[in-house]
Amino acid sequence: MAEARILLVEDDRILAQSLAKYLRMHGFDVTVAYSFSSAVDELERKRFDVYVLDVNLGDGDGIELLEDLRAFRDDTPTIFISALTDIGTVVRGFNAGAEDYIKKPFDPEELLIRIKARLKKQEESLRYGDVVYREGRFFKGEEEIDLGEVQRNILLKLLRNRGRVVTKEELYDYMVNPSPLALRVMISKLKKKTGIDIKSVRGLGYTVD
Repeated sequence: MAEARILLVEDDRILAQSLAKYLRMHGFDVTVAYSFSSAVDELERKRFDVYVLDVNLGDGDGIELLEDLRAFRDDTPTIFISALTDIGTVVRGFNAGAEDYIKKPFDPEELLIRIKARLKKQEESLRYGDVVYREGRFFKGEEEIDLGEVQRNILLKLLRNRGRVVTKEELYDYMVNPSPLALRVMISKLKKKTGIDIKSVRGLGYTVD
């Protein structure tokens, strides 16, 4: 089974290294960023399954980082870890789109439990027949479906928005050279590879019931 990829953004190097070591011992692929700017660099390089963000970073604000990510339609599950325990900051974190907020100090096992819970909930919510999204990959039964990053992101977008029309413009955001024809070809390939009934809504976009 593929390792879930975690981006850990924490400016306390000792804490960050300790948490990263603990999570790696439990089978996670952890990338550590010690600042806002280095987190942005890592986000440009690769995709992650969970974000673990401190609020107070040396050169920025973790909540503002998440707000920026959500503005770009990045709905990766996010957990804040912070010594800021006032209700105002906690509310800001959740309003920015976080799924969880852990107050420092905490036991690393608590973070592990919450990460696993987020991944499990994500997996359960992204199942279509015998196709399931698990730890960053799509599987049909026990066999991984061979999808490129753009295909995977588009399928995730459609499944996370089941029952509503996802506009072409929303899907174009994931493509390098978007066009109606390129999108139609990609949707056709996704349908063939996965067996999922992706329906075209004329003039608007695509939907999965």
